[in-house]
Amino acid sequence: MAGPDEPAARVRVTSSRRRAAPVAPRPVTTELEEETALGDVYLGGLMRAQLRLSLAVLALTVTGVAALPVALLLLPATSQATLLGVRVPWLVLGVAVYPTAWLLARWYTRQSERLEADFADVVQER
Repeated sequence: MAGPDEPAARVRVTSSRRRAAPVAPRPVTTELEEETALGDVYLGGLMRAQLRLSLAVLALTVTGVAALPVALLLLPATSQATLLGVRVPWLVLGVAVYPTAWLLARWYTRQSERLEADFADVVQER
């Protein structure tokens, strides 16, 4: 090692690299496993899509369930109406709400599986 008064050793350059060495692309699974920033971007996209789906289902559920009390307040005759000896609000709750909730849950599950399948396809492509 050269001291402050001694000149640095000379280095002879015999070849200059004009292009960068090829770098093999890292698979996305490695990015996910190592929890890198790129892996967080991929997971963040999936999480945002699932959050949007969850909020849509929540909004539909709240709207559907809140519609019955609103209808009863705006149309008081509806609360006293009967069909086959049963009051209409109970029929709506027993016949309409549960099958609708089941259909909504089924739709949510299928959409969530589709999102995860799309994510898996992206991960496997790269």
